[in-house]
Amino acid sequence: MEDMENINGVEPKWYILQTQFGYESIAESSLKQLVELNNLQEYILDIVVPEEEETVERNGKLKLVKHKKYPNYVFIKMVYTKQIWYMVRNTRGIKDFCSGYDGKPLPMSDEEVKRAQLEKVTIEDLDIHVGDTIKIMSGPLKDFIGEIKDIKADIEKVKVSVMMFGRETTVELDFAQIEKL
Repeated sequence: MEDMENINGVEPKWYILQTQFGYESIAESSLKQLVELNNLQEYILDIVVPEEEETVERNGKLKLVKHKKYPNYVFIKMVYTKQIWYMVRNTRGIKDFCSGYDGKPLPMSDEEVKRAQLEKVTIEDLDIHVGDTIKIMSGPLKDFIGEIKDIKADIEKVKVSVMMFGRETTVELDFAQIEKL
């Protein structure tokens, strides 16, 4: 693999892969197998199929159901080379990379990665403290402004006070859902 000789200085980026309908899990496991069989751990660092949990009522009982957050898409953090692009693109279940005008895979911006919640956010990344003002970036309270009342670093959650319907309401949010103002 001639263009895999030198990856020094090349920062891995997140890319979006389109899968065949219903093949997200198959594509994910095929990509993980590709990494293992070809020792590509330095080039492909993470593969994610984001899922959400939802509580639904079935037959009078509440059940917790997982579903794909972005159907028909897999996210991959990798160092782009033509060889890696070729190998990933020809993996079972993968249709293609989401690309720019020139056909070259288009990496996700830092903002897109944060919104998609692909990477864990630590308290050091946020630089937040009790009393700080934050903006809610996702979920039902998106774009609300609030004040941090409590930080639970061990479970990566914060309690935030927001004004709703003229009343102060406390909500619990994930680190990935907030941004310091």
